[in-house]
Amino acid sequence: MKTDSALRELLSAIDGRGYKAYRQIEGRYQFAGYELVIAHVQGDPYAAASRIHVRVPRSASGFLPDTTSSRSRRVALCDFLTRKFYDSCRKLSRGSRGIGKGGLITIDRPVQEVLERNSMTIDDRYVEARFFMGLPAFGRKIAGSDARVMFFEELPRIVQSSLFMAPVDPGELYRHIFAAEDADALRDRLESLRLTAFVADGALLPRSSGIDPGPMNKDEVILFKSPDRFRVAVDLPNSGTVTGMGIPEGVTLIVGGGYHGKSTLLNALELGVYNHLPGDGRERVVTVAGAVKIRAADGRRIEKTDISAFIGNLPFGKSTDAFSTDNASGSTSQAANICEALEMGARVLLLDEDTSATNFMIRDHRMQMLVTREKEPITPFIDRVRQLYEQKGVSTVLVMGGCGDYFGVADHVIQMTDYLPADVTRAAKDIARDCVTGRMEEGGPYFGPVTERMPDSESVNPFRNDARIKISAAGCRHIRFGRQEIDLWDMEQIVDEAQTRAIAHAMCYATRYMDGKNSLKAVVDRVVRDLDQNGLDILTPYITGDLARFRSFELAGAINRLRSLKMEQLVAD
Repeated sequence: MKTDSALRELLSAIDGRGYKAYRQIEGRYQFAGYELVIAHVQGDPYAAASRIHVRVPRSASGFLPDTTSSRSRRVALCDFLTRKFYDSCRKLSRGSRGIGKGGLITIDRPVQEVLERNSMTIDDRYVEARFFMGLPAFGRKIAGSDARVMFFEELPRIVQSSLFMAPVDPGELYRHIFAAEDADALRDRLESLRLTAFVADGALLPRSSGIDPGPMNKDEVILFKSPDRFRVAVDLPNSGTVTGMGIPEGVTLIVGGGYHGKSTLLNALELGVYNHLPGDGRERVVTVAGAVKIRAADGRRIEKTDISAFIGNLPFGKSTDAFSTDNASGSTSQAANICEALEMGARVLLLDEDTSATNFMIRDHRMQMLVTREKEPITPFIDRVRQLYEQKGVSTVLVMGGCGDYFGVADHVIQMTDYLPADVTRAAKDIARDCVTGRMEEGGPYFGPVTERMPDSESVNPFRNDARIKISAAGCRHIRFGRQEIDLWDMEQIVDEAQTRAIAHAMCYATRYMDGKNSLKAVVDRVVRDLDQNGLDILTPYITGDLARFRSFELAGAINRLRSLKMEQLVAD
């Protein structure tokens, strides 16, 4: 390993030379208190910033063993340190120098959710930050003196302020760790309590704006309060006993007038599969890990998905037990989204009528009289939702503001008024009993089997025309994969571009398990197993520092939306 003096001398030697001479500084350097690794130098001022790592000995960092005594605590500590490093970069680096990305020092930016990332790792030996630096240049000539300031003045201050315990407020650190640990413990309790979700009393659900996922000003909102019937108390490892609304298993409707908080509650539930920052307002809003948000997704690709539980008898005899299309309608896409979620083991479906296909959700009595059953291929969701629970053990939470026919199939009905919930189950059941609509059930008494499919590895091709692998993400909802673009606009439980980037790389990684024998679920489960055992770094040939953990449902969803995908259905034993 070289000394920091060697790096200083190199920067002086290449000052004013062509930009590519920066490549000479790649390597390891020992600084006071930490090791600097210049893993990859960008080839151009406008290219992706250089990849840099800093390693601080764990023994010198000051972070006690109890901060990493469980997976929950380790993920939370790494998230906390990533946030500290990001904030320190903003405060302590001067920023833009010269052209392109010159002067940049940054790390993968965290969001409201606490995610496992590879931007920061910690074990018994090291605390390691993986970040990015834009090496400065003027007119494509190396600005060596500015680079020295970045490496020898700004970066040491960033490291000292964010990767050591001494400057950290212990209360702030442990609040962060305890919030994540409590949320994990709460989520783990849901199944034994026969709940699909929990919303704590005092939770702040509304967000600041459509583009700001942070909490709305506390003085401007009504904090959540559970109805008595749904209130449960749960003991948490750090916060003691907390109370809140437990949404039971079964079929739950969330009803109410417009702008009274129905969709806000559902949004909190769909993101309750993740832990949240202390102070976010949703840190004690948790949902079972197998909860999947379902919506219509016009135009998506579908490949040999069995949607016959919902759609059959299509014109021209088109099969729906192995349905394929390059341009799905609202109803066929929503049917496929449900069936693909079931294929991956979903335990809870979350739906909002505002983002659902109307003809998929309901056919009322008058429409049944005009368009008879033999002329309608769709079995609406209202006639399958109870079967999903009673025959498949899959619960549903549904926001419904315009169709009271669902009162008859619901186990629980929660009405939102001025952002506060009330139990109106008995009133809804009385209405369903007294106001008979004459609507007839459709589709038969059984949901039918969930058919698994086997992906063809050759159809999951990450190579461009020049035989080079091309994998990247553009925001949370778009993947570039080889010669193809994958649109994930309907997958609302992806919260960070780093997740999307990791999903894109995981698609390529997953091909090693596409051997002509494994189902899609088996393939994805093996990828998840490998990530659990070895971390996100296994997805790429080199450490990137900009990946975040995703769920199996989103990885399967991205594969399902690949337009070149070929599948074969597996026959159940």
